[in-house]
This record gives sequence, structure tokens and C-alpha cells, in this order.
Amino acid sequence: MYFPSWMRQLYRGLSAQPAWASPRRSLVLSPHRRLPEFSSFIARTNTCGELRSSHLGQEVTLCGWIQYRRQNIFLVLRDFHGLVQIVIPQDESAASVKKILCEAPVESVVQVSGTVVARPPGQENPKTEALRLQYRYLDLRSFQMQRNLRLRSQMVMRMREYLCNLHGFIDIETPTLFKKTPGGAKEFLVPSREPGKFYSLPQSPQQFKQLLMIGGFDRYFQVARCYRDEGSRPDRQPEFTQIDIEMSFVDQTGIQQLIEGLLQYSWPSDRGAVALPFPSMTFAEALATYGTDKPDTRFGMKIIDISNVFRNTEIGFLQDALSKPQGTVKAICVPGGAKYLKRKDIESIRKFAVDHFNQEVLPVFLKTSINWNSPVAELIMEEQRLEFIRLMQVQEDDVILLTAGEHQKACSLLGKLRLECADLLEKKGVVLRDPALFSFLWVVDFPLFLPKEDNPRELESAHHPFTAPHPSDIHLLYTEPEKVRSQHYDLVLNGSEIGGGSIRIHNAELQHYVLATLLKEDVKLLSHLLQALDYGAPPHGGIALGLDRLMCLVTGSPSIRDVIAFPKSFRGHDLMSSAPDCVPPEDLKPYHIQVSWPADSESEKNSLNLHQES
Repeated sequence: MYFPSWMRQLYRGLSAQPAWASPRRSLVLSPHRRLPEFSSFIARTNTCGELRSSHLGQEVTLCGWIQYRRQNIFLVLRDFHGLVQIVIPQDESAASVKKILCEAPVESVVQVSGTVVARPPGQENPKTEALRLQYRYLDLRSFQMQRNLRLRSQMVMRMREYLCNLHGFIDIETPTLFKKTPGGAKEFLVPSREPGKFYSLPQSPQQFKQLLMIGGFDRYFQVARCYRDEGSRPDRQPEFTQIDIEMSFVDQTGIQQLIEGLLQYSWPSDRGAVALPFPSMTFAEALATYGTDKPDTRFGMKIIDISNVFRNTEIGFLQDALSKPQGTVKAICVPGGAKYLKRKDIESIRKFAVDHFNQEVLPVFLKTSINWNSPVAELIMEEQRLEFIRLMQVQEDDVILLTAGEHQKACSLLGKLRLECADLLEKKGVVLRDPALFSFLWVVDFPLFLPKEDNPRELESAHHPFTAPHPSDIHLLYTEPEKVRSQHYDLVLNGSEIGGGSIRIHNAELQHYVLATLLKEDVKLLSHLLQALDYGAPPHGGIALGLDRLMCLVTGSPSIRDVIAFPKSFRGHDLMSSAPDCVPPEDLKPYHIQVSWPADSESEKNSLNLHQES
């Protein structure tokens, strides 16, 4: 086997990693730069697995094994941290380098230097993540996964120290086989050997931690596994981990101060200091200003109520909106929008508003030379130009996005468009959200109940039925329950909810009234909790921090799957083991259940039968 002078064979017995990698970044070899003599790994500037968008344009030196070649144009280089794609020089001046790289056997060890470039638009590999999950045990070797999981372990250890050693909490495990409970997210059911009876995997240890307070363990925590029968998203998957906390004889302020101290104590030193206390905002303020209950406060573009500007307007749809209860006219100002947003961007924004909210959004420009067929934009400009400038403090290149309708609906729409416009501007190079900034925010005073979507005349819990009403609103429970605020609080970080908790109902009679009368739930399902409350429960409250989501933000990862060792796919599947999987009928007999196959699953059923026969 031939190896050039700059190549040495270190190890030939490695099992090749799967070629999921068309990696995120490519390395273009400098054609006029002679490859340096390989002497030791000290010569490399980076590992193959750590190149990211922040390295674009940088000169780097890598060392590793040749994984495979494609068309003598691309070469994939592997080390124990990951993979990177090398673009083999094609010009005549680099003919000798091309010959060496095209003729070197697979698994040869090389050292290369070149410039990091991004893949051309449209050439990204959409199968990359699926293959990473399929061969997860190999992906775990990458620098990024090693770093993320080790940092996760370190933060959890610091949290344990803070809670147990400094504040007297006790770590108690609670069951994962429980019973189905009313309200909340969908739960996974687990069959038992008793006909027609099922366990349920808990969404959280909510009832257990309240029972622990009644049992006299006044400071509990747990790194808890939780389950929801829902599909995966970048910030959610069917099984997840919470830092679950409950305390007795505490109020809302006490819980918030505990969590602030916990995060400050466990925060990685290289992520900057955590400033205390965290700012706080009511749910009503968050909705009116940012259009969401989890606002990203790292940038402006706040929602402004401009209803008074149009009280006497002759514009039909504005008149119609303002004549209705809760009718308003709202707007956001997109800085530099006339300069950065194209006509297709504005049309996409307007289409989104119609498709998802059934509402019209009007773009208003101070530059009168711009006219993108907004039906009433010119009329608005003529009548309200000075008012816009005064209320919204707009500049010449700014764009105002205006909508009218019911208060909550209009705010929610502009809240979505605020984030969409921030994404568009940042793609154009405008820096709005500092990725190194961690902006914490408490959101408080949520409504205790919401109208049911399928039957607005009935109520459902805004969070869960054990949340205590705000002390000032208890009298409204018996007259106008829809107006009652709760003692619930969410912790938001950079526009993501990373924690939620509440002060609980500790009075058995009040809890029974909420369940039976207001929510119309079958109280027999919660008779154990009501009985326990009746034996004397201390005032108590708690919170759960979403560990996966928190670590995703701390590490700057695009998905929680990058901070979980063995995550599920978007459909909730384990691609490595092909779970969930079919079970033969004889294995189902002890549970007294059988599968009712949909028509489009007949082929899968037949395949299973063939497997059983063989």
C-alpha cells in the first residue's frame, strides 16, 4: 500500500462510520498551498466534527482518515469527533494534490489545509439528521455531542449540589406507572394483565409531589422522566426530562428566588454571568406588547395600539373592527424593512396572515415611492403619516405592518409576524438577536381557566386543575370564573418557555369545587388526592424546568435532539432500534387486547404474519 510522504497509516482496523454525512460544511483545499508535513496531531487547528457556520472563511488544518470519495470531486475525512467534506482541487495548478487524494486508498490517514465554505444553496442533505439518529452510537463520538452531554451532566450535578447541600432538598423518585388523569396533554397508556385496565405514563410527577408535601417532605426535587403522547418538534419530544421541584410553606416570590439562585449557581462560567433578579411581566402585558406568553425580549419591534389614530377613519375594515367589542388596530415597526424586505417577502407575510389568522395585514411605507398594491396604503399615508411617526418613532426606511381585529387575535398575529420579520432581517445580515445573550423573563398572572375550543361555554384549566387562584380573585370563582387569574408563573429564556409552575390548591373543599363544578371532571379519578388534602395539607407550590430545552439554549443547539443521548425523531420514532415495533398476537393475549388494523396497514399486517410463520 502506497502512502505519500505527508501521509502515515496510524490504524487500519477502524469500522467505517455510515455516510450520513454530507456534512454541514465543506473544506476547499488551497490549490497554491503545499500540504504541510504531518508530524503530530498538534498540527491540526480543528477536529472534523466541530466546523460550524462560525468557521466560514477561516483557514483550518484537519487530520483524519479518508472515509470515502465521490466522483473524484469530494472526499469525506473522518476523525473520532466527526466527519467533514473535502472539495478536491480541480485546476491544473493543483494536479499533484488531486492525484494524491484521488489515488490514496480508503482509510488512509491524511492532513489537509484549506478554507471552510458553506454548501451551495439547495445542496443541503435533508437525510443527515435521520441517519445521525439511525447510527446514534457513532454520532455520539462527535465533538459536539460529547461536549453537550458532558455539559448537561455538569449542570445537573451543580443543581443537585445547590438544592440538596445548600437548601435542604431531598431527591425522591416517583412512579412511572400511574393512572390516567383528567385534563392536560395526551398520555401514553400501558396495558396490564387485568382485562380492560391500563396504566398511564405520567406527564409529570404533579400529584406525587403534592402528596409528598402532605406526607411531610417539605422540600422535594427529582430529575424526572416525563411522557406525552405527542409528536416531536425542535423543542419537544414524547419523552423528556424535568428538574422537578416542590416546597411547602412557600409563596410565588420564594419559588422564583430559588430558581434564580439555582440557575445562577449551575450556569456555565463561559456563558457569562446570570444577573438577578429576573425581570417580570404579566401575561396581559406580554400578549399586548409581544403577542405571545413567551416573548423574546432580546430585540424590539413591539406591538403598538394605534386604535385612536383611526377612531374617525373612513376605511371600511378598520371601522368594522373598531365597532366590535375588543376591536383594535395594532401595528409593529420593522426597522429598515423598506431596504431589506422584498416584494415577495411582504406578499408572503400577508398570505400567512390570511391563511393562519384569517386577517388582513397592511404594509405602510414612509417612502411614498413604494407601492406594492396595498389596498388602502396610500390613503393611510395621506391621513395618518404624522401620527405614525409620533407613536411608532419610525424612520424613513422602516415598514409598518398594520392589522385590525379582536385584541388577542390581532396581537397573536403580530407576535408571529414579529418573529418572521426578525428571521427575514437576520438572513439579510441585520443583527437583532445576540446569540451570546441570555434574556430571562418571568411571565405571571395567567388566566386560571380558558374556554374549551370545541365548546366555548365550558371551561378548561389554562395549565392544570391543581393551580391556585390569585388571592385577589378568589371571590370571582363563584360568579365570573373566566376572569380569575392564577398563581401560575412561567420562566422564559430567549423566547422559549424553559419552566412553569404554580402555587397549588391545598384546600380539599376548594379543589373539589374546581374539579366538579367548574371543570365538570369526574372527581372519583382524583379521590386519592382529595382525601389526602382533607387530612391536612400545608400551603405548597413548585416548578418544573425543562432540562432538554434549557440545555438546547445553553449550548446553542438547533434542536433538543442535540442534547439528548438517544432522542426520538420528529414522528416520535427511535430510528436506531425501529421502535415502536409490531408485537405478535400471542404476546398480546395476556393483556386481553388485539390490534384493529387500518385498511392502509394491511401490508404491514401481512408482513408481520409472514414473520410469525417463518
